Amino acid sequence: MTSHSATMPADPATPDLVQPDRGQAAITIHLVDKAGFEGWQGKLTATQRGALAGAKFKGEAASQAILPDGDGWAVAAGVADVSKLGSWCLARLAETLPGGTYRLQPAGGADCKARGAFIGWALGQYRFERYRAAPHAEAPRILLTQEVKPIAPALAEAEAVTLVRDLVNTGPEHMGPADLEHEVERIARAARATVRITRGEMLEHDYPLVHMVGRAAARSHAPRLIELEWGDEKAPRLTIVGKGVCFDSGGLDIKPASGMLLMKKDMGGAAHAIALASLVMQAGLKVRLHLLIPAVENAIAGNAFRPGDVIKSRQGLTVEIGNTDAEGRLILADALTRASECKPDLIIDFATLTGAARVALGPDLPALMTRRDATAQALIDGGLSCDDPVWRLPLHDGYREWLKSDIADLNNAPSNGFAGASVAGLFLDRFVGEGIDWAHFDTFAWRPTPKPGRPKGGEALGLRAAWAMIRKRFG
Repeated sequence: MTSHSATMPADPATPDLVQPDRGQAAITIHLVDKAGFEGWQGKLTATQRGALAGAKFKGEAASQAILPDGDGWAVAAGVADVSKLGSWCLARLAETLPGGTYRLQPAGGADCKARGAFIGWALGQYRFERYRAAPHAEAPRILLTQEVKPIAPALAEAEAVTLVRDLVNTGPEHMGPADLEHEVERIARAARATVRITRGEMLEHDYPLVHMVGRAAARSHAPRLIELEWGDEKAPRLTIVGKGVCFDSGGLDIKPASGMLLMKKDMGGAAHAIALASLVMQAGLKVRLHLLIPAVENAIAGNAFRPGDVIKSRQGLTVEIGNTDAEGRLILADALTRASECKPDLIIDFATLTGAARVALGPDLPALMTRRDATAQALIDGGLSCDDPVWRLPLHDGYREWLKSDIADLNNAPSNGFAGASVAGLFLDRFVGEGIDWAHFDTFAWRPTPKPGRPKGGEALGLRAAWAMIRKRFG
C-alpha cells in the first residue's frame, strides 16, 4: 500500500489489494502450521518435499518456502495457527513476494478466517514515497479470497493506518496546523460533514491555552482549533480529540537537538483522531460524531509563552506554566473543555503526551487511562481482538496534589518526576466534564525498528483497538 500525499486522496487507479476470488489465475499460498505440517507434506510430490527440505521449512510461524507447481511455482507459508490468522501473519509475504495475484489455500482444508490477515497483507505493501525523486516502482501483490464480506472493512482499516503513517511521516514544513485543517476538510467532504475553524482573536478569547502555546509560530503555522461534526443529532454523541502539536521545539524550555529529531510526530494524536473519525463516518455508525483537533506549533520567538506565566483556561481554571515543554496537555485542556460542553456519551483522546509512558511501556504499547473500568476493559479487549494491544495505567487520586500551584489553580508540570504519564492524565481529567465517560491514549505514534507490515516510522498504535471498541459499542 504505497502512501499518498497527506492532503490528497489515495490514487483511484491503485487496485484493491484484497479482492473476491472468482477463479482468476493466481499463485497458490499454502498456509501451514507446525501441527499440520507432516500431514500436509505427505500429500506433496517428491520434488516439492525436496524444495521444503532445502529451505528447512517445517511450518514454523513467519517462515516461507518456494515450491515447484506444474509449470509455475507456489508458496509455503508458516503460520502459528491455520484456523486463526493474526494481523501480521501474511505481512512478510506481502513485502517480499513478486508483484502478482495470489490465492490462500489452508493446509488440510482448515476453516480459515483471514479478515485480520487482510489488513497485514495491505499494510505489508506500505511505502512512504512523498520525498523520493524516484519512487520505488513495483507491481502490487493482490490476494484473492472467498471471504468477500470482510474485504471492505479490512481495507478501510488498513487505509486508516496508512493515513496515520502518512501524516506522521510528513515533514513539519508540510504538516503544520493548516495542513491538519486541510486533512480534516478532506475527510469532511467525503462524508458531507461540517467543519468549523477557530483562529486569530476568536482563538485567543475562546481557547486561550491553545492560543498561548501556538502564538510564537510563523503566520503560516498559526494555531487553530479544528472541529468536525457529522451524523444524526439525536444519536449517541461520540467525541474524538487529538493532540495536534505539529512540531515541538520544547518552547523556551528548549529540547536538546536529539530530543527534536522526532518531533514532527508530535501531531500523532491528531493523526489517530482524524483516521478514527474517518472510519466512523465511512462505516456510517449511528452516532453524532464530534472531532476536535487543537493544532499548534510550539515555537520559540519573542512572544513565546514562558515558565512562570499564568493563563486562564477556557474552563476558567488558571494554569501556572512549570515547563513550556509540557504543552500538549495545555492545548488538550481547552479542547476537552469544549468537548465536555456538548455532554457526549464518550470522549476518546489521543496524544503523544509523555516520555514517561514510553519509559514505562516502551514504544509498542499505548498507555490507556479511563475513568470507568468497563470502558478500559472494552478497549483492552478490542486491542487483543485485532493485535493492537494497549496497557492501562492508573488515574490515582493520591497524585492529584502534585498538580497544585502556589499561585494558580494548577501547575502544568510537577517537578518531582514521579508517575509522569498518570499525572498528565490527571491534569487532563480536570478539564473533562463531571460524569462523562472518557478514555485517554498516550501513544508513541512511531515505530523505531521495523517488523513485518510495520516499517520504521509513523505508526498507528491504539487506533484499531479504539475502532474495535467503538464498533462494538455503537455498531
